[in-house]
Amino acid sequence: MTGHNSLDALIAPAVEAAGYRLVRLRLTGSKSKTLQVMAERPDGQMDVEDCAALSRAISDVLEAADPIAEEYTLEVSSPGIDRPLTSEADFTRFAGHEARIELTQGVDGRRRFKGLIIGLEGRDVVVDVNSQRGTERVRLPFSDVADAKLILTDKLVQESLKAREARDTTASH
Repeated sequence: MTGHNSLDALIAPAVEAAGYRLVRLRLTGSKSKTLQVMAERPDGQMDVEDCAALSRAISDVLEAADPIAEEYTLEVSSPGIDRPLTSEADFTRFAGHEARIELTQGVDGRRRFKGLIIGLEGRDVVVDVNSQRGTERVRLPFSDVADAKLILTDKLVQESLKAREARDTTASH
């Protein structure tokens, strides 16, 4: 789901070598381009210092390879709490949370879904979706997911705060 295969092939190894996980890579804009790199540490966190360090590492790789002909701006960011879900593992990791999912091909004539992530079964994302008939469990082929994003809920915020507190407590000992 990240797109731009040659940029992926160039940037993903640099991100991993620097100790991070690539969440999403996007090249946007027509006249002035922006290369957006969204990444996180293995523990799911990403602070300003991490963004600066990763930006330097990626800049070195981009300068050496020069893959983008036009002028561009490099933007490195964290996924944030209401993060995009870009890998199959994300749907396992965030089971129990709500998400909006958009498909490239419709399932039963529908392309947009909002519901509770149940997890992954095989290569399908399983979601409980509310409809006029009550809650329905739907299976969405991961290969058809065009865009997916967590919905900011109290539960998600509480979990994020608990994870941060746990990390801060561990780091201070």
